[in-house]
Amino acid sequence: MNDFIACCGLDCEACEARIATLNNDDELRRKVAKYWSELNKVEITPEMINCTGCRIQGVKTPYAESLCPIRQCAQARHYATFGSRGEINTCEKVAVIIGNNPRARENLKA
Repeated sequence: MNDFIACCGLDCEACEARIATLNNDDELRRKVAKYWSELNKVEITPEMINCTGCRIQGVKTPYAESLCPIRQCAQARHYATFGSRGEINTCEKVAVIIGNNPRARENLKA
């Protein structure tokens, strides 16, 4: 499986936080922080927008590093992703993502 597919199936290569990190793009960090703040109804600062990818060695956003329940569960179970263990249809945590993002489901099934 592509290492840039996150534990939940999202594509880290397409993530603007990762793109901002790789390009050291502070304007994109500000844009992502503003959007994620509005989307999640929490304050996210541009300084928090640093991530190389959920399953890639390197810096992570605070959420990916220590708060994401999907990533925490996958790591505890030694799963690469939930698609690799056939739990894609039974995990309530993953259901939140794949229910809103059909591409994430496809990525997990690949």
